[in-house]
Amino acid sequence: MAGHSKWAKVKHFKGAIDAKRSKLFGKIAKEIMIAVKMGSSGDPDMNPRLRMALLKARMASMPRDNIERAIKKASGEGAAVSYEDLVYEVYGPSGVAILIELSTDNRNRTSAEIRAILTRHNGSMATSGAVSRLFQKKGQFIIEREAADEDKLMEVAMNAGAEDFKSEPEGYEIITEPGDFEAVSKALDEAGITCANASITQLPTMVTPVAPDMVETVQKLIDALEDQDDVQEVFTNADM
Repeated sequence: MAGHSKWAKVKHFKGAIDAKRSKLFGKIAKEIMIAVKMGSSGDPDMNPRLRMALLKARMASMPRDNIERAIKKASGEGAAVSYEDLVYEVYGPSGVAILIELSTDNRNRTSAEIRAILTRHNGSMATSGAVSRLFQKKGQFIIEREAADEDKLMEVAMNAGAEDFKSEPEGYEIITEPGDFEAVSKALDEAGITCANASITQLPTMVTPVAPDMVETVQKLIDALEDQDDVQEVFTNADM
């Protein structure tokens, strides 16, 4: 989940690790295997998609054995599985916009399952472009306040090519163009700065306020979408 609150996203991700560790690790392992198969390499230096999947694994404290097992499984010989990436544009309750990124080996099955989730949770498919135009693809780093000195962090980030730096009560947010994400990530690593979350994400250009009595309804839809096996990321402009 991303979009309605970067700090809620961090808390949600940590909560998922605690509450649904095995399912989360399973989805990350699948991402790793898809990255290897689609990138035709188990070497992260040669496979940008794999580097992103391994970063997510590190954020989730996924055991090294699990990671290596997924890479070996995807690199091994056997029946080839063909995956395709899809993006679904959706409207949720209260008119919130939702972008869903998926990787599937069966488009028809995945489409049917997503539509069933939308039907159960008062969502609907949007026309092409209606939702995607409300988002911008950016690199985003979230650093909790106790993890870094503000002046040092800003210097490291901006020198590495960051587009924007924001200081908030909870901590710091660094925004980059997607092409500058890895340079900033490397600079933060070399400076010994640990991120609470780091990813290529879809940031909303405008948000949709959600009334207090509708927050739970919207959250249930987002949770259901995230639980679907083929879903990689869910982005929303809901302001909850």
